[in-house]
Amino acid sequence: MTLSQDAATTEGWVLESTGSWYRVLVDGKEIRATVRGKLRLNDTQSTNPVAVGDRVVIGANEDGTGLIMDVLERENRIARRAAGRRVGQEHIMVANVDQIWVVSSVKLPRFNPGFVDRVLVTASREEISAGLIINKIDLLVRDHDALQYWVDTYRDAGYRVILTSAVTGEGIDELGDSLQDRISVVAGPSGVGKSSLLNAVDPSFVRRTGEISDKTKKGKHVTTRASIVPVGTGYVVDTPGIREFGIIGIEPYELGHFFPEFTDFIGACKFPTCTHDHEPECAVIAAVEAGFISEERWSSYLNILASIQAGTADRGR
Repeated sequence: MTLSQDAATTEGWVLESTGSWYRVLVDGKEIRATVRGKLRLNDTQSTNPVAVGDRVVIGANEDGTGLIMDVLERENRIARRAAGRRVGQEHIMVANVDQIWVVSSVKLPRFNPGFVDRVLVTASREEISAGLIINKIDLLVRDHDALQYWVDTYRDAGYRVILTSAVTGEGIDELGDSLQDRISVVAGPSGVGKSSLLNAVDPSFVRRTGEISDKTKKGKHVTTRASIVPVGTGYVVDTPGIREFGIIGIEPYELGHFFPEFTDFIGACKFPTCTHDHEPECAVIAAVEAGFISEERWSSYLNILASIQAGTADRGR
C-alpha cells in the first residue's frame, strides 16, 4: 500500500523496525515508512525514537511511502540500557503491550534467574503483567527438585509460571490461551526456544528455529528484529534473542519495590531509602534470614542493585 500526498496525516501502528525502515499498519493495510529527521534529532535519550508497538502520526513521502512525523504518548514500554558505549541511553524493545512472558530453558542454554529477574523488574516498573515460561522440560532427566524450587519461588512471588516443551506439547495449550485477546511480548536469550513455542501454538506463525553453539552452549540468533504478528485472536511481539539486559531508570532505593515478595517488609525498614544491602534494622534482610524471602532472589536483587549503583559503567547481563 502507498499513501497519497493529498491525504491528511493519519495514525498508524508500528509492526516492525529494520533500523531505517518501518512496517506500519494504517487502516488495516501495511505500508513502509521512514522517520522524520527532526524526530530523530529531538530524542537523545534512546537509540530508537520509534519503537515496535508505537502508535504514530504518519504522513506521505513523495514516493507514496509513509513518513512517521510523531509518536503518540506511550502507555508503557520495555526498555533496557543501550549496549556498548552509548552512555546513559536506553533501547526501547517494544511499547504499548498488555503482558510479557520471559522465556528461559532448563538447559541448552541453562536457566538464568539473573536475566529473568532483570526483565521482571522492568515489567514491574512499567506496571506490565509478567510471567515466566520454563521451556525444554523434555530435556530434564535429573534435577527435578531444582526445577520445582524455581517454579515455587516465582509462583510464591506472585508470578505465573508455565512449563513447556515444543517437542512433547506440554504447556502449549496453556500458553496459547494466555496470548489471546491481548498484545504479548515473548522475550528471552537466544536458543531458549521462543520461536519453536510460537510455531507450536500457531502453525501459521512461521519463524526459523536455531541451534545451540557446541562451544558456548548458548543460542545462535535467528529472529533478527522485533516484530508484531497475529497469533489467534491476539498479537505477539517476537523479539530477537537478548544477550544482556541492563536496567535503566531505577534508583537504588527504588529497586526493592519491584520485587513483589519484598513489599510486605519494606515499610518496616528503619530507613526510608534502605537498599536492603547493608543497612541496620533492615526488615528485608531479616525476612531473608527468617526464610520468608528466597536467598537466591535476594542474591539476584543484590546483583541488580550493584549494577544500578555502578551506573553507566555497567552493561547488564
